[in-house]
Amino acid sequence: MRFLPHVTVATIVEDGGRFLMVEEYRDNRIVLNQPAGHLEADESLIEAAGREVLEETAWNVEILGLVGLYLFKADNGTTYQRSCFHGRPVSVEPSRALDEGILRAIWMSLEEIEARRADLRSPLVLNCIRDFLNKPLYPLDLIR
Repeated sequence: MRFLPHVTVATIVEDGGRFLMVEEYRDNRIVLNQPAGHLEADESLIEAAGREVLEETAWNVEILGLVGLYLFKADNGTTYQRSCFHGRPVSVEPSRALDEGILRAIWMSLEEIEARRADLRSPLVLNCIRDFLNKPLYPLDLIR
């Protein structure tokens, strides 16, 4: 059987020490995540990152660079390859409907996110934020 990981993107959007997060209903509970989702046909990873932020938070962002590449095997046995980007908020569309399952977008400090560790959708959520804060960031031209 051929191994086919799911290709996903996530974006760290930070402004003044606060991070743009989403609360979503998943697996019969409310979880906390970065704006994130699957790559769609005929779009680049960078386009997917911007699209997912807009669809899940109503924020338009400028994608600035790459935080890192991650492999994660979920409890259901599915492996995800996540490209995590970082960006800056540009404008919000307050009347825009959010994706199905998204309850709200919320700006949170690192301390608030850490206090809700049990609600994180996966360990990647906090890992990506810590990498954004503490490790080198990569330019977008790394992606060809």
